[in-house]
Order: sequence, then C-alpha cells, then structure tokens
Amino acid sequence: MIDHRTLGVDLFNRTWTLMEQGSRTPEEDDEMIHMTHASAYHWQQVGTRANRARSEWQCARVHTILGQTDQAIFHARRCLEIVEANEDGSMEDWDLAGAYEALARAHFVAGDLDAARDWAERGRSATAAIADDEERKVFEADFATIDI
Repeated sequence: MIDHRTLGVDLFNRTWTLMEQGSRTPEEDDEMIHMTHASAYHWQQVGTRANRARSEWQCARVHTILGQTDQAIFHARRCLEIVEANEDGSMEDWDLAGAYEALARAHFVAGDLDAARDWAERGRSATAAIADDEERKVFEADFATIDI
C-alpha cells in the first residue's frame, strides 16, 4: 500500500531543500519541479485542504524561482482558491497570507508590478492578522524579499 502522507512530506521537504540551494544544476531544477508536483499529488490523495493549498503554494514558488511565470501564477491562483474555500476548516490564519505572497511574487517575476503591489498589499494586511508572533515574522520577512 502506498503511504501517500509520508511521500507527500518527504517530497515537500526535499523540494524545500533544493529551493534553498544557492545554485542548482539543470537536473536539480527538473527534480525540484517533479518533486513538488509529486508531493502535491500525494497530498491530494490523503491531505486536508490546507495541505493541498500549501502544495499549490510550493508549486508556485518553484515555478517562480525558475522564472516559469505562467505556471507560477496558475498555481498561486489555485492556492488562493483553495484557501478561500476552506471547505474543511483546516486553514491556519497564515494560509491566506501565503496565498497572497505566492501571487505577489509570481506577478513580480512576471513583470506585472501593479498586480504584484496589489497582492503584496493584501498579503501584508493578512500577515498583520496572524496571531502567532513567530509565524507573523516569517511572513513579514518573506514579503520583504519582494522588491516592489
């Protein structure tokens, strides 16, 4: 039997490791793309809606890192749709800020600075509403890396 949860976690974490690498080979870029999508598939099988949204967020970030803006915007929009629906009540107060961050970053990399500013403004407002100080600081730092 396939352990979708373990595979989802392991692939997500390995993708994160590659995302944080200073430089990657073309093969590692390919691996990063395939792993984030595989992780999303496994979370689709067993995860909550929050797991699904976070998988879409990671797909958006990977495509943004690689300059694949159409894919990044697609996955960022999907992330926001899932977060806003919150069909199973599994979202945390920071999931909305994450969805907005994905959209701001993807539009920034795509060169649509007006949209990037709009999403970043929404994201900073959502970040201000995060109850946990440490979680809020993570998002504040993330938004600070979007240079608009």
